[in-house]
Amino acid sequence: MWKLKCSSPDANASPFVKDLFSLNGHLGRQLWVYDPDGATSADTAEVERIRSQFTSNRCFQRHSADELIRVQYGALRKKRAREIHTSPPPPSAYDTSVRSVSVTEDPIPRSVIERSMRAGVEFYQGLQDEDGHWASDYGGPLFLLPGLIIALYVMGQLDDVLPDYVQVEMRRYLLNHQNEDGGFGLHIEGSSTMFGTTLSYVSMRLLGMTATTEAVVNARSWILSRGGAINVPSWGKFYLCILGIYDWEGLNPVPPECWLLPYEYNPIHPGRFWCHCRMVYLPMSYLYGCRASGASSFLTEELKSELFVGNYKTINWDKTRNTCASEDLYYSHPRIQDALWWGLTKVEPFFLRWWPGRWIRANALKLTMNHIHYEDENTRYINIGPVNKVMNMLSCWFQDPSEFGSWRKHTPRVADYLWLAEDGMKMAGYNGSQLWDCAFAVQAIVATGLHVEYSACLRSAHKYIRDSQVLDDCPGQLSRRFRHISKGAWPFSTRDHGWPISDCSSEGLKAALELEAMGSERAGPSVPVGLLQECVNVILSYQNMGGGWATYENTRSYEWVEIINPAETFGDIMIDYPYVECSSASMQALAKFHQRYPTYRKQDIKKSLHRGRKFLLSIQRRDGSWYGSWAICFTYGTWFGIKGLMSTGSTFETCEALRRAVKFLLSKQMPCGGWGESYLSSQTKQYVQLEGGVSHVVNTAWAMLALLASGQISRDPLPLHRGARSLMRAQCSNGDWPQQTIMGVFNNNCMITYANYRNIFPLWALGEYTNYVYGFRPSEGQKNVYFEGITAGARVSNTSDED
Repeated sequence: MWKLKCSSPDANASPFVKDLFSLNGHLGRQLWVYDPDGATSADTAEVERIRSQFTSNRCFQRHSADELIRVQYGALRKKRAREIHTSPPPPSAYDTSVRSVSVTEDPIPRSVIERSMRAGVEFYQGLQDEDGHWASDYGGPLFLLPGLIIALYVMGQLDDVLPDYVQVEMRRYLLNHQNEDGGFGLHIEGSSTMFGTTLSYVSMRLLGMTATTEAVVNARSWILSRGGAINVPSWGKFYLCILGIYDWEGLNPVPPECWLLPYEYNPIHPGRFWCHCRMVYLPMSYLYGCRASGASSFLTEELKSELFVGNYKTINWDKTRNTCASEDLYYSHPRIQDALWWGLTKVEPFFLRWWPGRWIRANALKLTMNHIHYEDENTRYINIGPVNKVMNMLSCWFQDPSEFGSWRKHTPRVADYLWLAEDGMKMAGYNGSQLWDCAFAVQAIVATGLHVEYSACLRSAHKYIRDSQVLDDCPGQLSRRFRHISKGAWPFSTRDHGWPISDCSSEGLKAALELEAMGSERAGPSVPVGLLQECVNVILSYQNMGGGWATYENTRSYEWVEIINPAETFGDIMIDYPYVECSSASMQALAKFHQRYPTYRKQDIKKSLHRGRKFLLSIQRRDGSWYGSWAICFTYGTWFGIKGLMSTGSTFETCEALRRAVKFLLSKQMPCGGWGESYLSSQTKQYVQLEGGVSHVVNTAWAMLALLASGQISRDPLPLHRGARSLMRAQCSNGDWPQQTIMGVFNNNCMITYANYRNIFPLWALGEYTNYVYGFRPSEGQKNVYFEGITAGARVSNTSDED
């Protein structure tokens, strides 16, 4: 029986667990631990029922519902005093409908909506871990797990790091997410791609599935019918090179010498790239520079004959460098990029033929490995994300494969990325979304007005937020390591991960201020004021010259650098672009902090909000929406856009940009009262309604939160009444909300799971609905307490979207 253990090093996780190091007792660490004797027959039967149900419906509901953690924590409710005492109200209490279209125009009675919220909070607090955070699925991309499997196979550590019982769950995961045509998508809800199918095929074989297994046969048929694995995109080519079944000549160069170039006045120095891009291509350049490939085996020789059309030995690898299946081609290489790679392929052999070139290569490899070790040590070997986690581990192994090599410090941290649900074992897109979800959950529960009843839950969340704050900058000279300041900021997941982000810092600050306002008797000790001020310092430092905020760092180069984006599958990866979400969250946090502590850096905050407002106005689309880059999509982005403008004092009556945003959201409301947006919006950058015209509780909540903040309740409350009823109709009998389609995204084209969103945002929206309908909260634009005094130091007009 599998059990989730949080905030524990877990002695059974790895033979090298003694090498684990933590800054705060492993707070927030999520580990799935297998105990063959840890379940009753009834427990086992229930888990098997859940798994079987998912498999039976996998072609219709591709997204798992995190049922295993619900079973585990549900069994502990009585012991933890987190029992469910309230059931949601019956539809007859709030809804009169004909064919699912509400004809009730009155506000929902306060007692009825409070019952719904109370049921939602009681269910959700039962999922909270003892350490204060809410653990959840953060999977979705299908190319992450294969990278790990390939790396461990090459290192000879596959069976040691991933025992049989883990491999069983990984095979289950792969089989559950194979499409009906035999292929695999880039993510769990995507149509089949060569990248997803080739890597999943290799994974199935490395995990012990034979070439004659039906799923393997179907995947191979898909691959060969589209020209074979020579048409896999560049990242796929790289993994196959590492495995030793693709020739390095067939991969465009990733020269480590780029790291030796001067940084100053060089817009294409890797240190200027977006940190996720930088930290992936760092170990990739090391491995390319070494031509690191695993030893040949009987299985790899079989894969050579299975994945390619024709005779493997006759492939002209040079001609395969830019081949890419049409299903994968999201970002086409410009001709100038192809010319660059062609030139490098011709120069490199001559460069390495003579000792000066070999000496430069050796120094480049030494420098890249130095940067790799710095990243490893400063993230406690978690690393910024799963791709560079695997590649850094592999680089360390190729540098020193002995038992004394630093790769052994990586292996216990593999478990940090593994998540188990009813669909099987997956590799998550981060080591979790702990702080991010916790900060949102706090704001949602406080918004319900029920926070006094559930103060124990909030005290626990407060402790997690307080103890997850980053307390120090990275060591050494930050500029030499291309790192931003960190002290006082918050990460996406855990302090041990150590990479703070602008919007995570902002949401952490907002949550900390909400909890501080409750008082220590109810919410526990507050984050010290000095550390709140440090967070403000970091948020202010993140702002770019153009007024917007990017993610982890400032934008360090130009948009035209995207022309050398070598990843055909992803868009906008080269630099850290400013985003509406990061900018709005930062503006909201600064305004909220200014309200509470009006004297600290008063003029800096005034100027920052003024510049941030200009940025938000500059990126608003003509239809009034904002494109959301980190969730689906226009409902999410427009929620942030509206809240950002509101934080600078905008009102519907005086701000034309706000009126256009409201009009956009209202135009997308469905007859059922909800909103439902497809992930295709992110890919096409045009609003796409969910197939079948269904609504989505998360999209509905975002739209409602935006409209409520804009003062919609005083203009025409009917859309909000309808939206609230849509959310309440969707609520499950135990207070949960259903898992619907995937809601997260990165780099325009790859979707990712945020399993907690289905609980957080409906609660938040219903809470704000109650506040506005029953007079607890006026329109935020009219409540200028956030904005008080700001206009004295910087001109910020409420009268036009052109200011």
